[in-house]
Order: sequence, then structure tokens, then C-alpha cells
Amino acid sequence: MEDEKVNTVAGEEVKMQDGGNEVKEEKKKEKKEKKENPKNAKKAERQLARQMEAAAVKEVDDPLAANYGEIELQTLQSAAQSGRKWTKVSQLDQELKGQAVLVRGRVHAVRSKGKMAFLVVRESGYTVQCLASVAENVISKQMLKFISVLNKESIVDVEGEVSVPPGEIAGTSQQVEIQIRKVYCVSKSLASLPLTLEDAARSELDFEKAEKGGKQYARVGQDTRLNNRVLDLRTPANQAIFRVQSHVSMFFREFLISEDFIELHTPKLMAGASEGGASVFTLDYKGQPACLAQSPQLHKQMGICADFGRVFEIGPVFRAENSFTHRHLCEFTGLDLEMEIKEHYFEVIDLLDKLFVYIFDGLNEKCKKELEAINQQYPFEPLKYHKETLRLTFDEGVQLLKEAGIIVDPMADFNTETEKKLGQLVKDKYDTDFYVLHRYPLTIRPFYTMPCADDPRYSNSFDVFIRGEEIISGAQRVHDVLLLTKRATECGIDVTSLSAYIDSFRYGVVPHGGLGVGLERVVMLFCALGNIRKTSLFPRDPQRLAP
Repeated sequence: MEDEKVNTVAGEEVKMQDGGNEVKEEKKKEKKEKKENPKNAKKAERQLARQMEAAAVKEVDDPLAANYGEIELQTLQSAAQSGRKWTKVSQLDQELKGQAVLVRGRVHAVRSKGKMAFLVVRESGYTVQCLASVAENVISKQMLKFISVLNKESIVDVEGEVSVPPGEIAGTSQQVEIQIRKVYCVSKSLASLPLTLEDAARSELDFEKAEKGGKQYARVGQDTRLNNRVLDLRTPANQAIFRVQSHVSMFFREFLISEDFIELHTPKLMAGASEGGASVFTLDYKGQPACLAQSPQLHKQMGICADFGRVFEIGPVFRAENSFTHRHLCEFTGLDLEMEIKEHYFEVIDLLDKLFVYIFDGLNEKCKKELEAINQQYPFEPLKYHKETLRLTFDEGVQLLKEAGIIVDPMADFNTETEKKLGQLVKDKYDTDFYVLHRYPLTIRPFYTMPCADDPRYSNSFDVFIRGEEIISGAQRVHDVLLLTKRATECGIDVTSLSAYIDSFRYGVVPHGGLGVGLERVVMLFCALGNIRKTSLFPRDPQRLAP
């Protein structure tokens, strides 16, 4: 059993362990890694050799040994509070010049040269260069060796002084340096990783430049990314994507609350399908047949029946469709709202118009850095939209296609190819990527959709499109019990499974309407990312149930 050393860091006892045990454990892990990932075996062996060398070096008595090392787990088990303050990497700027700081982050890159070692630390997508130079009573050669063999993606604490170099620092977000005084490894990563962030963060332009220059970079495929999603999510673009997504739901909630909506949370276990059809996940619920909710639709409407007036929800939605497309998932996050209508379903469209302009304006104003980070890896044209959103009837959409030589069934839904073509025609004619198409044929809408008063072949419904792809579906709802029952039966839905829903309308209900939005699809199309799996944290499609 290896001896332990006790060092003091900022007045707190920190137990350090000599390198022997760690090296032995690392060797076992690397042997396993060699079998599982032979491509990285040589790299792992080289890293292990360097670590063993560093461990041997530390065996030599070093009077500065307290300034570096691996922190033992016991110290990290909430053993004590030292009162130390950590500074976020994103906050490091020239105003902190000369000040002592303590930062925690991941080892993004390491290189050593002579009596110097450079350590780039990354925290939430922000990076800073840290420099260690051999100096009497401050930095030892052993400390440089310790830094030089730190595994990428390991978690480290770095203490030092902020300095401002004369020129630009290439490759880091923060244009200051930290002159290292102490460095400790908090959590060690494997030496050999399933993918590298450098590879995962490259753009198509990077690959093109490399090819022209005679270089060849490794491409990280979609399955490799998703199988190792935690690593993949660390790239600057992915960090930005999910911060943008967070802002979309925040703006959605913020705007609706300002419009006198209240947030409800509806059940996800249902006795029957809310959308009809066979695309439901069925399960046994204590001996009763049940399914996962395809939509909060029915309970949103029951909220209107309960006199809440205006309601919304942000929550999971489940669709058991075998759709292997770039825009379909079996589980996604729904942004749903329902509201009372005084006279016309255009009241709902008026609100969604203001809502999405608010969201788009908010993203462009508050997420500039995030959008730029996404644009670095996945270049895209900014979304074009008007302050008053364009509205076209379904028939007008059919006519636009006809004028372009594309003949479609005027009473059938558009397929993906037709939607994209219509989106391009709309952009060419009206200079917008964002528009509303309303008054759809009734036969292609859910059973709870209100038919048009002047022509029962059509409905008081609408879809909204971004860059030629549908993101929103909405309508005025049927609030009359007899018509609702008739429509459900015509759509092949078992009325008895919806008895609680239908009964809620027997007690009197105001006319109402609403809409549903796919959060992942909004972000995908706003940033023109091309695949919804890029905007789903851990995607669930017909073939993926992990991680």
C-alpha cells in the first residue's frame, strides 16, 4: 500500500497520493482500452509511459510537491469548506491583470517546451491559456512534468496570476494568461478517448482546407457522436446549441406569462390516443391498457374547461412513428398553448405572430456569442422574418405551386419535398423564411379541429413554417359535444377512452384554440442545422434508446 502525503492548500489539508497506485490502475484501464479500441492503443501506451515517468520523477524529493498533484477522493467528499473563491474562465479579462485567481476546468490542451509548460483550460466552451515556467521556490521541473502528462478532458484546479501578453493568443477565447503557481488534478480522464473534441468540432470548411493542403482529418460520424454524447456535447457548437435552446423555452414562457397565460403540467400517461392512429407507445398500467401522451392537447383543453382562460406547457411528447427522417423523433419537447377565442381563430395566429417575433428577436439580441459559435462549425444564413408574419391560405399555397408547374392534390397534405419547394417560392416572392399557412382541408387534421363555417371541407387550422419546414400546428378546437363525438368516431377513435375529456365539455366551455411547437425543430431550423438529432440532448428515434 502506497504511503500518503498531506499537503496544505490555502489553509486546508489536502491529501495527495503518490503515483504508484494510480499508475497501476491506469495500466489496467489502458489494457482494457487497447482491446476495445485498438486504433488508440499506441497513443494510450505512449501516454501511460509518460505518466509512469512522471510518477517516478515525483518519487524524487521535491520541496514544492505541495503545489501540484492529484487530490484524493476523501478531500472531495465535502470534507471541509476553505472559503476559497473560484473565477469562471468566461470572466477572465484584462481588468483582472495582476490579480490572483483560482479556476476549475477541463484540460483542453497541453504542451511543454524546455523549462515551460502550457496548459489550456476549458470551462463551458470558454478557454484560457495557463503558463508554468521553472522558477526557484515556485515551479519545479517535477511540476512541469506533472502538467505535461495530464490527460485531456481531466478536471483541474489552477491557481495563478492573470497577465496580459503583448500579442493575440491564438486558439483561446480569453485574451489573458494565467501564470501558474499551483495546479491540482480533481478528476482524471482516460488517456485514450472515443473521440477528440478537435475532431468533433471541425466544420466542413476545415475539412476542405485540410484536403487542399494535403492533410487528412478524422471525421466523427453521427453514431459515434451519439454513442459518446457526453463528450460530443462539450464542443463549442453543442454548448451553444443547447444554450440557444434554453433561451427559446425561456422566451416562450416569458412572453406567455406577460400575456396572462399560466403554466400547467399535464399527465403523460393516457388511457387512449390523443391524436388518433397507431403512433402511440402502449403499456400496461396496473392491468389497464394505456399509452404515453402524443400531445398535452386534451388536458390543455380541459384546462380551458376549468376556466384557466390561457394555458401553456413545456414538456415531453411521445410519438411511436417509424420515421427515419432528419426532423422526426420518438420523444421531443413540446411547447404548447391553449387560449380562449372571442370571435375568430385568427386571435391565436395574432398571438403566435407576436410570440415568435419575440423569440427570434430575443435570440438575435441575447445569443450573439452562441449563434456565432454555432456558425463557426455549421455555417448558416440568418433567418429572415417580418415583424408582421405572412399569412397564406392552403389554397393560395396550392396556387403558388401550380404557377411553378407543381401540381398537387388540393385536398391532401403536402409532403416534405412539396413543403420545401413552397418555402422557396414564398421566400422568392415575399422575402421571408417564416410564414403561416391556414385553412387546411379538414380530412388531414385531428378530430378536435373545428370545421370552417362557410365550407365544411376546410378547417379553422394552420401550420407555421421555417425555411420550408413545418414547426407549428394549431387550430380552433371543437367545443360542441355532439360534433366532437361525431368527429372522433369518423377518425376511428374509441370515444369511450376519451370519456373524461368529452364529458368536460358537457358543463359549458368557451370557444378556444391553440397550437403545439417542437422545441428541437425550432432550434434546428432557426440555425439551419439539417438534423434534429443535433438539437436533442439525448435523441430517441426508432433505433436509439441510449445513452
